[in-house]
Amino acid sequence: MANGRDRREPVFDAPATEAGELDFHLSPEDRAGGSSMARRRSSRRDDERPLRRGSRPRKAKRKGRSFLGKLVYAGVVLGLWSVIAIGGVVAYYASQLPPIDQLTVPKRPPNIAILANDGSLITNRGETGGRTVTLKELPPYLPKAFVAIEDRRFYDHFGIDPLGIARAAYRNITHSGGLQGGSTLTQQLAKNLFLTQERTASRKIQEAILALWLERNYSKDQILELYLNRVYFGAGAYGVEAAAQRYYGKSARHVSLSEAAVLAGLVQSPSRLAPNRNPEGAKARAQLVIAAMNELGYITPGMTKTALGQPAEPVRPNGAGSANYAADYVMDVLDDFVGTIDTDIAVFTTIDPKLQAAAERVLVDELNTKGQKFNVSQGAFVAMKPDGGVQALVGGRNYEASQFNRATAARRQPGSAFKPFVYLTAVERGYTPDMVMEDAPVSYKGWNPQNYDRKYRGPVTLRDALALSLNTVAVKLNMEVGPKNVAQTAQRLGITSPIQANGSLALGTSEVTPLELVSAYAAFANGGTGVTPYVISEVKTLDGKIIYKRPASAGGLGRVIDPAAVAMMNEMMHHTFVIGTARAAQIPGWPMAGKTGTTNDYKDAWFIGFTGNLVAGVWLGNDDGALTKRVTGGNLPREVWHDFMKIALKDEQPVPLPGLERFRDDVPVAGSGTDPRYANAGDGDTAWPQPQPQRRVAREKNFFEKLFGL
Repeated sequence: MANGRDRREPVFDAPATEAGELDFHLSPEDRAGGSSMARRRSSRRDDERPLRRGSRPRKAKRKGRSFLGKLVYAGVVLGLWSVIAIGGVVAYYASQLPPIDQLTVPKRPPNIAILANDGSLITNRGETGGRTVTLKELPPYLPKAFVAIEDRRFYDHFGIDPLGIARAAYRNITHSGGLQGGSTLTQQLAKNLFLTQERTASRKIQEAILALWLERNYSKDQILELYLNRVYFGAGAYGVEAAAQRYYGKSARHVSLSEAAVLAGLVQSPSRLAPNRNPEGAKARAQLVIAAMNELGYITPGMTKTALGQPAEPVRPNGAGSANYAADYVMDVLDDFVGTIDTDIAVFTTIDPKLQAAAERVLVDELNTKGQKFNVSQGAFVAMKPDGGVQALVGGRNYEASQFNRATAARRQPGSAFKPFVYLTAVERGYTPDMVMEDAPVSYKGWNPQNYDRKYRGPVTLRDALALSLNTVAVKLNMEVGPKNVAQTAQRLGITSPIQANGSLALGTSEVTPLELVSAYAAFANGGTGVTPYVISEVKTLDGKIIYKRPASAGGLGRVIDPAAVAMMNEMMHHTFVIGTARAAQIPGWPMAGKTGTTNDYKDAWFIGFTGNLVAGVWLGNDDGALTKRVTGGNLPREVWHDFMKIALKDEQPVPLPGLERFRDDVPVAGSGTDPRYANAGDGDTAWPQPQPQRRVAREKNFFEKLFGL
């Protein structure tokens, strides 16, 4: 076949290898894309060949980064990740705070300034201990002292001070200048306003966030003013006003430069640098403050020299701090008049500073002088005007040692000081001061009350029986008029404590407080009007807005004693000062009335007395009920009362007792001398002459003639 002749069979005519075998390997050109791959390989081989002389240099291939470059690159990456991490941490802790758009500076707890009747400050109460002050009110060097020692770049930074932080870190590392903190005043304020005092990284982050917020929303002066009114100074004082009152007894508006330096230095460590506890530490810190102020040009060299040469001296508490008992009483009743308080207020009281100081002094002096000898450790004192306005109130021997207010809260048996209520009940039922009763043994269902001296005097007038505090007559009267009626009489006059209407009521076995007993006696002093004791006269805000003002007619119980009965009771209780248990308490020229009181086991001793312008009462005893060594109303309490009244009535004109002028001319007036027959009479004394019946009849007739104009 023609086609067959042209057909060729495959021939393997490739060159043979040295071994005489054929090469079956594929060349690059034989592979898919072989030509392009061959060219690339050829190019690589050319690059590896050395350059021939005169030929162009080939392009050098890229080299790897240097070590420094790699380090910089790693630093940038690390920095970016650090920023992201820090941002995440900040965002997390920021999420734990209230939403920024809802954040507000919390209100400062209101201060309650308690003022005496002359406008002087008694004390501050509330959580802060002092009122809010503005920068304009303060001497310029006071806020500057805080800036100088706590944050000298305060007016330059944005709430966080990187330079300050770096400086503090350097000093801490090098141990130069003591341990330093990097917090700005703004950060400290943020901590005080919003955070706890714990020292943790999370709290510092939140503090910084809040500091930025404060700087954005308040001016520097506003931040500084907030700081000065919120920072803690120790001893319960929050704010510079409270601190100035606490340590220097004056307003922050009047502190000296050296005092301002102490206050500014104090915030670093209030417990360690308190000037009343560590005067040397406070002085050294104040010197650093003054030096910093001088360095910054806040004060002149002359001011610096003066301040360093005249270091501040903290005030020392005078006496036992009894004014705090009066302040406690004010706080106890304040809610009844003003309710919830959300701003600083001033409470004007009826407390007389002079009488308050006198009451404290005479009570404490008596206990210090004779307390150990007579085994009596505590006392209480109340003085008030006849309308119930409290002039002095002492609730114990030392307020710092015991805050229990014995004047308002301690219920004790009044002993014979309760007897006027028995006699008043009898007078209201027709008995008269000149009526005669038998002082003789008494027995009621196995109970046999006795007189203090365990002696009996036979027939005595009611006047003399009350003056000498005879138990037998009082018990007989009580049973004749009825214990329930006596209890009602006491309650009508203002006794609010529970009363047990029984036979022993006449001897004062139902417990009362000093405040209610004195207020009950006020009805005798004012002519028969019952009173509710009061201590607050007015309450105002600091801008002068009146929140409460006591009405002239407020608090009265109305007439509780008929004028004729008041006259008889005052005449009988006046007789106590003439010949009875209170005769040693009389003050020349002053008509006085009152009653001593002693429990039969000597646990409690009382003296309650009054003039036409002042009622005062004393209680002495022991908190644990321990027996005294024969303390009676006629000895220690009478001395306290007398010493107080001498001070209170000095330079005052004598005021008549209601109804006393309507009685006999033959009754001695206190201060005109003492009947020698009664030289040994007194609370528990035994000497007492037998009364003359004929004279009693004459007295009774004369009494009715003068009382009713017959």
